[in-house]
Amino acid sequence: MSDQDRQSEDVAEPGAEAVVSKPYVMPDDPEPGSAEALAVELAEARDKTLRALAEMENLRKRTAREVSDARLYGVTGFARDVLELADNLRRALDAVPAEARAAADQGLVALIEGVELTERALHNVLEKYGVKKFDPKGEKFDPNFQQAMFEIPDPTAVPGTVVQVIQTGYMIGERVLRAAMVGIAKAVPKPATEGNGAEAAEKPGEAGEGDSAS
Repeated sequence: MSDQDRQSEDVAEPGAEAVVSKPYVMPDDPEPGSAEALAVELAEARDKTLRALAEMENLRKRTAREVSDARLYGVTGFARDVLELADNLRRALDAVPAEARAAADQGLVALIEGVELTERALHNVLEKYGVKKFDPKGEKFDPNFQQAMFEIPDPTAVPGTVVQVIQTGYMIGERVLRAAMVGIAKAVPKPATEGNGAEAAEKPGEAGEGDSAS
């Protein structure tokens, strides 16, 4: 067969329909455009939508938490500086003995009451911004909230219990703004038992009896 004859066979006859081959479909894949295919597309779209909504909700919660933390803890540095003022007010009040206050004239009493009023107002402002004072006296020592300054032998307290507070602590939200400075109780050594002392006292006596008998 000549090349010309082969070319004439490859040319479709005028008016003949073109044959279009269909894409190969895997046996497990649904037919395009079928109900099964549409159901699969709908499930995929629904899954993507749910994932996007979950991510948006997580982003919303994270942003709200960051805004809340910034509002609460943004005053940490300022609040820590104000604590020195609160300490000075308390030192001024503690410096006045109870006897002197009882015998004070009206002018001194008014001054003391004014300092107390200022101290209460300062603590109210601090609490308004999430700063609260805590006094751990009588509680078990916790290094996360307290700083041990010394130990005190105290037979009436459980060892490791806070028995003296040198400086009160402060919290801001759920964080420690300033740890409390405390003294904690330690175990008191037990004295020697009376039995051991009695036995020690008997030994010299026994030796003396033997000498007298001889």
